[in-house]
Amino acid sequence: MISVLRAKHGSRRRDLDERLHLRIFIGVSVILFAASATWTIMCSASMSAMGGMPMPGDWTLSMTWMRMSGQRWSDVAADFLGMWTVMMVAMMLPSVMPALWRHQQVISAVGEGHFVALTAPGYFAVWTIIGIVIFPLGVGIAHLAMYLPAVARAIPASAGIVIVMIGALQFSAWKARRLACCRSAPADAGLPGGAKKAWLAGMRHGVDCAACCGNLMAIVLVIDVMDLATMALVTLAIAMERLAPSVERVARAIGIILVTVGAVLIAHAFAIV
Repeated sequence: MISVLRAKHGSRRRDLDERLHLRIFIGVSVILFAASATWTIMCSASMSAMGGMPMPGDWTLSMTWMRMSGQRWSDVAADFLGMWTVMMVAMMLPSVMPALWRHQQVISAVGEGHFVALTAPGYFAVWTIIGIVIFPLGVGIAHLAMYLPAVARAIPASAGIVIVMIGALQFSAWKARRLACCRSAPADAGLPGGAKKAWLAGMRHGVDCAACCGNLMAIVLVIDVMDLATMALVTLAIAMERLAPSVERVARAIGIILVTVGAVLIAHAFAIV
């Protein structure tokens, strides 16, 4: 009888601890999301106030890819990476929270719950690395557009073509496999291994996530890296893909919308020309 009561007490204690951990997890996540979203909005407003450069083809080149007078390129790169990383926290946290919580539960079960704080930084480190790759590519395309009018005039139609391709990828078996991987991860993140294991688990999920939603994230770069409306819509699309019960229907619906939007952009670009 005593052993039964002890087992019930232990089970009740574990339930209370799990509820407390869940509340702490949600609270910290909400604070991080609010802070990153606020900072992203402030950066976007600052960039909007600076305006952009009108380009041939009736579009505007964002100041994100341009250097101000007296500014070093290293400073521009640092500003971009800081902005990009914070923006990724705001955009990806809503959809990655379930995976991070599953990771918390698994590693707590093996007595290493204190390492969970390293999983999220490992995850967002992957997006920071992606930003390091994106920056020189963006600057290079911007400079080509500034010095070659033919390239500038081709940008609007090219953007439409890219968005059509992004939408078409939503119907592929590859996309379905990546979504299934992201929705179930991390499966083995809780195996003992300490801080290094927790960090690598976050990075592994970051790689899977980037492969899964990289096509949707590319929309932000194609339209405008600091456009709040685009960021909000892409964030919503990514979250719906990860969290909606009928993932295939959601992915295909997003694909239809993107193909339509891309076709409209292409038609508009050729109408201007």
